[in-house]
Amino acid sequence: MTTPWHFPHINPIAFSLGPIEVHWYGLMYLVGFLFALFFANRHADKPDNDWTREQVSDLLFYCFLGVILGGRIGYVLFYQFPLFIAHPLYLFKIWDGGMSFHGGLIGVILAMLYFARKTQRRFFMVADMVAPLVPFGLGAGRIGNFINGELWGRVTTMPWGVVYPNAGPLPRHPSELYEFCLEGILLLIILMSYAKRKPPMGAVSGLFLFCYGCFRFFAEFFRQPDPQLGFLTFGLTMGQILSIPMIIVGGIIIAWAYRRHRQVR
Repeated sequence: MTTPWHFPHINPIAFSLGPIEVHWYGLMYLVGFLFALFFANRHADKPDNDWTREQVSDLLFYCFLGVILGGRIGYVLFYQFPLFIAHPLYLFKIWDGGMSFHGGLIGVILAMLYFARKTQRRFFMVADMVAPLVPFGLGAGRIGNFINGELWGRVTTMPWGVVYPNAGPLPRHPSELYEFCLEGILLLIILMSYAKRKPPMGAVSGLFLFCYGCFRFFAEFFRQPDPQLGFLTFGLTMGQILSIPMIIVGGIIIAWAYRRHRQVR
């Protein structure tokens, strides 16, 4: 019988600069943002596009705010709503942790809508610019979750099971690494490769929604449900329920993009 790997206790603080403590999870957000800025600037430097470095910097700044604000608000509303009703100030206790991808997505969509209106661009032109930049940040975030020993998976007998410090004595799926591979690496490869084919406007955004929704829905079968929610309708988790609209809307956007493209031609 294979001995499961016991996850070591890792200090969530990566390093300190005087009174400022930099956490691993926050550091992963920074890594994702810098990656997005690097590739957005590379795109802006190409001669055959109408983006400037200043524009992509502004866009990513708005999106970063959307991630932070939307992620926190979404987590509180989707996963801790009874606690929020009882203690509204919990929304501002960011030191307690808690971010939601789906809330962050809503925040980013609102940021892109604002930027598109401000710069008089079509929304999907902006969204197609942003979509391929997101998976790296998602993957970095999952590595941050793994380092923190949080969002662990369900109990497993697989030889790669991990015994987490705060999850009991039984080995569990390292679901953060599954999501890193799916939402980070695989989704990045798919979107980057697809974007190079210059698909019709909106198709890249639709593919992001569709693929992420599918990958997250699948990965949730290995991830331990949030204890305050457990399994919901039809035995699904909150993550799966929130991913279903992404799959549907993503598919609709892809179909719309190609249909519109054929009509324009």
